[in-house]
Amino acid sequence: MARVKPLGKKLRMAKAIKQNRRVPPWVVAKTGGRVIDNPKRRHWRRSKLKP
Repeated sequence: MARVKPLGKKLRMAKAIKQNRRVPPWVVAKTGGRVIDNPKRRHWRRSKLKP
């Protein structure tokens, strides 16, 4: 990947990093186990972002 990135791409990648987190334990406890996974989880090798 290019070392010098356009600002828009850099911001999109930063947002993707923030979204790529697991569900907090307090959410699992609050929902009684109904919410245990994050549908937006992404693996760096399996699924890529839009260019």
